[in-house]
Amino acid sequence: MYFTKLFTQAVVKGFTALYALVAISFLALPVQAATSDMILIVGDSLSAEYGLKRGTGWVALLEKQLAHEKKDAKVVNASISGDTTSGGRSRLGALLKTHKPSIVVVELGGNDALRGLPLDMTEANLTAITQAAKKSGAKVLLLGMQVPPNYGGAYGATFSGLFSKVAKAEKVPLMPFFLTGVADVPDVAAQFQADRIHPNEQAQPKMLSNMWPELKKLLK
Repeated sequence: MYFTKLFTQAVVKGFTALYALVAISFLALPVQAATSDMILIVGDSLSAEYGLKRGTGWVALLEKQLAHEKKDAKVVNASISGDTTSGGRSRLGALLKTHKPSIVVVELGGNDALRGLPLDMTEANLTAITQAAKKSGAKVLLLGMQVPPNYGGAYGATFSGLFSKVAKAEKVPLMPFFLTGVADVPDVAAQFQADRIHPNEQAQPKMLSNMWPELKKLLK
């Protein structure tokens, strides 16, 4: 009995010491920082720095803005010059799987209009892109576009309206016209490259300032 009592006491002391050691170990672990945001930009030439010096496009400026605001976020620019909503839709699944973004910024549709593609197809693609991103757990920000007046009033109104239609249906934020202050100013030529289609370096900060207020609301 005496040896049994000693053995029991030793076991209890051993477990007590082990419990204390484990508790101290957990207390010594560093506090985990909040998970950072992963921002995926799915766009066309407006976001791919077409005709610009590398590092001067609005997406590069966004990275600097995030650092300035001390936001723990990373940016993946998956924009391709010439891309349409169909192209963005077809490659989104792989992008979501690879990067696992918490925020997806969709800047597509301009090339659909330039090519005269059916607007119901553009709407369907934007809806599918938004739904897929949401299903993956990401928040979505749509950047709306408009077409020049020479496309016709009815076409232009329908095109610009489809962005707000998708945003409302899917309950996601929208920046109605990404090129506000760039394509709708008196001296338009000063904001664009020689092709009169792509904004120049001077216009990039304005493009960032247009979308930043809506994006900021989605950040952790």
